[in-house]
Amino acid sequence: MSLRSQLLKGVLEGCILSIIDQQPTYGYELSVRLQEFGLSDVSEGSIYPILLRLQKENLIVGTMKKSELGPKRKYYHLTDAGIEALTEFKLQWENIKIPVDHIIKQRGGYV
Repeated sequence: MSLRSQLLKGVLEGCILSIIDQQPTYGYELSVRLQEFGLSDVSEGSIYPILLRLQKENLIVGTMKKSELGPKRKYYHLTDAGIEALTEFKLQWENIKIPVDHIIKQRGGYV
């Protein structure tokens, strides 16, 4: 597994929660949105198991809605627990991102 895949695996759930928080979203649309943000290597095949797990953990709920272009689609939205999980993800992400950014931007010498 590549380094990028390993890093992405650790943050993909938080990214998915964040996209769903922006607006109710269905699986394929999640894939498209992730690609729009530059995560083109995330396949639908890796998104659906995460969606199932998030549902089992009561972080998201899926609702079937009529589609203008074909069969019904399951749109996901966050539960209260999902909002809490997203808030915690953002906090933990900042607690990791800021020091890592600081470390990798250092050019010689010590702080």
